[in-house]
Amino acid sequence: MSRSPRRVKFHHIVLLLVIAIAAFLLLMPTKVQPVDWAPSAAPSLSAGVYAENQKLKSAEKVGAVDIAGPEALLLVDGFLITGLHDGRVIRTSLDGKTLNVLANTGGRPLGLARHPDGRLIIADGIKGLLALDAQGRLTSLTTEANGLPFGFTDDVTVDAIGRYAYFSDASSRWGYGKDGEAILEHGGDGRLLRYDFQSGKTEQLLDRLEFANGVALGPNEAFVLVNETGAYRISRYWITGAKAGTHDVFIDNLPGLPDNLSFNGRDRFWVALYAPRSALLDGTAGHPYLRKMMVRAMMVLPKPIEKRAFALGLDTEGKVIANLQDNSKGNYSPITTVREYGDWLYLGSLKASNMARLPLSQAMRKP
Repeated sequence: MSRSPRRVKFHHIVLLLVIAIAAFLLLMPTKVQPVDWAPSAAPSLSAGVYAENQKLKSAEKVGAVDIAGPEALLLVDGFLITGLHDGRVIRTSLDGKTLNVLANTGGRPLGLARHPDGRLIIADGIKGLLALDAQGRLTSLTTEANGLPFGFTDDVTVDAIGRYAYFSDASSRWGYGKDGEAILEHGGDGRLLRYDFQSGKTEQLLDRLEFANGVALGPNEAFVLVNETGAYRISRYWITGAKAGTHDVFIDNLPGLPDNLSFNGRDRFWVALYAPRSALLDGTAGHPYLRKMMVRAMMVLPKPIEKRAFALGLDTEGKVIANLQDNSKGNYSPITTVREYGDWLYLGSLKASNMARLPLSQAMRKP
């Protein structure tokens, strides 16, 4: 029995669509050149130290609402300071009733730190390392190191005496907004840098990092930590002591993608995990051509990222001492910043429209 012309035409359309999709996935031009690598098996989220829980479910909104992407945050004199997608750096009361614009960088302010002289030091993903004084004047501090311009200035911290700013260039190859491409490529083009406020010079401390992200100084400023989002680890660079000038791994094989990092000044680091590890991303790590197809697919499809609120507390030796999660509907995610102030943990997010906080006692409570 012969098929009807309408049915034959439908089959031809489907075949053409399949061919077009295959051609797009196989041949669409892309600058991404994925590198073959082999991640360790992801740790369990069903049992053990990273077992899922709902500790973050009770996080409450704080500060201004209906703001776009309060990525980093500082609590200064009872007010929250953060940077937004539109380039504004804002100051808001905890109850959200007041909001003042401190400056607009014209870029994307991502990391924030206070200099002892009162200036706000800004890691801007587009503009580089900036300083904002009390009069609202913005100054560019540095935009390159070793002759290589920053591609994606990400986070910053300043030492206690105000001599150095330690900061990250997530990717010298991929600019702000291209984090997915940088992580999929796994090209190791991130750097840990140090800016000298006295000389105005910028020194490269580490290179070949896998998307260098959050930065935090440790106890007595003996070392500085930097998150490697694309490698699921935190690396440590020693500043003083017998190991000065060397580096090692502080904690490896994290259960998610580490974003920003902070230290409470005494005994705890807080790590914001953008999302749990992706089985698809890990499973294609050794297959660069498949990852290139994923990059093409991401041009038209959403990134395969699980929407889960996730953060960890670590002691000064890299041991996990707090595991905070929430995978319920409407959770506060992705969490990209966690900072401890007094009796509270304050949370920031690259995607959310508000900041949040959680009682520290609840965060540290054992299961």
